[in-house]
Amino acid sequence: MAKLAAAWFAGGLFGFGLVLSQMIDPRRVQGFLDLAAWDPTLLLVIAGATGTTLVGYRIVQRRDRPVFEDRFHLPTASRLDRRLLLGSALFGAGWGMAGYCPGPALTAAAIGFIEPLVFLLALLAGSLLFDLYRRSAP
Repeated sequence: MAKLAAAWFAGGLFGFGLVLSQMIDPRRVQGFLDLAAWDPTLLLVIAGATGTTLVGYRIVQRRDRPVFEDRFHLPTASRLDRRLLLGSALFGAGWGMAGYCPGPALTAAAIGFIEPLVFLLALLAGSLLFDLYRRSAP
C-alpha cells in the first residue's frame, strides 16, 4: 500500500509540475523548437529536472537498496544502435509536430483537454503497429 501511495504522490507531483510550468500547452514545446520565435521555457524546465535528478540520484545511490524493492533496477545497455537512434528520431519528430510527449499528454487529458487524447490514441496505435511488426519479423 505504501508503494502505491508513493507512486500516486510522485505522479501527482509530476503532473502538478507539468501544469505549473505550462508544459501541457503544446505551443510551449513548439515555441522551444521554433528558432525564429524561440521560447526558452522548456529549457528551464529541463534544467530544473536535470538538476533535481542529479541531486536525487546521488542521494538514492548511497542506499543499499530502494525503499520499495529488494534491489536497484538500472539499465545495462550502453551502446547506441540503429534502433535507438531511429526510435529517438521518430519520437522527437512526433513530439515536435504534436507538441506533446506522453507525460504532458496524459496530464492534459486528465484535466479535460481533448486534443491530447488524439495524440495518445496515435501513440498507442503506433506502439501496437510496431509490436505487430516485431512479432512478425524473423
